[in-house]
Amino acid sequence: MELQKIQIFESAIILIIYVILYFVIKTFINNSLKHTPLQRDRRKIIIKVLHLFITITASVFLAAIWGFKQKEIAAFASSVLTVLGIAFFAQWSLLSNITSSIILFFNHPLKLGDKIKVLDKDYPFEGEITELTYFFVHLKTLDGEIITIPNSMILQKSISITEK
Repeated sequence: MELQKIQIFESAIILIIYVILYFVIKTFINNSLKHTPLQRDRRKIIIKVLHLFITITASVFLAAIWGFKQKEIAAFASSVLTVLGIAFFAQWSLLSNITSSIILFFNHPLKLGDKIKVLDKDYPFEGEITELTYFFVHLKTLDGEIITIPNSMILQKSISITEK
């Protein structure tokens, strides 16, 4: 019974540290990036990614506290890394859209409010970027129609930015 009380106490400490770290990092990122040309949406994505890393770290600590064996944790981590590795090479999966969103975030000049033209020989279209998500880019056409394009397709098609 004494061991279980210690585990509960350690788990509570981990959860308190988790919450404090989340708010400190969120405040720090918002305050430090307000004066940079990064858009608000990109700041939110940075916060989400750091939140994911903090969650994974807290989960590993909780697993260690509650007695999961190192082999079990390593098997889980290798499974996650395998899925991510497949996502980098998978062409039509949802995971490829998530990895494409990361590539678009760091290496592509697209941003909210840009007017783009997708240069596709079968179905060319143009519109203004209204939203960038993990899976899709949302375009609003001149007719007011909303078109969603998978992030992986944005990387595959030629795009012309007509207005910023």
